[in-house]
Amino acid sequence: MSNDVPEDYMTPDYLKKAFKTFRKRLRLMRLDAESTLGSSALSGGRKSGIVAIRPPNNFPQEVWDKLVEMGKLRNEGMGLYEPVEDLTPKKKGSNEIYDK
Repeated sequence: MSNDVPEDYMTPDYLKKAFKTFRKRLRLMRLDAESTLGSSALSGGRKSGIVAIRPPNNFPQEVWDKLVEMGKLRNEGMGLYEPVEDLTPKKKGSNEIYDK
């Protein structure tokens, strides 16, 4: 840990807030990419290929390193991070047998 970030910033609440901010930013970037792909409003639409983003810069780098260490994020290189779990929401009441 570097000297420019006090140790009290690494509280579980602060890390949770940073991770929540990261997930929200990733969802917004995916939504933005899906809405500007030029597909017709009547078509089925297309899914975004965005899986990793640069983390929000309002949190220090040590926070993202700690989240990687905790197993919440994966460092993809070149400053990009990807969440370990999938962010796509599960359908309520769905049955895996019929979703295939």
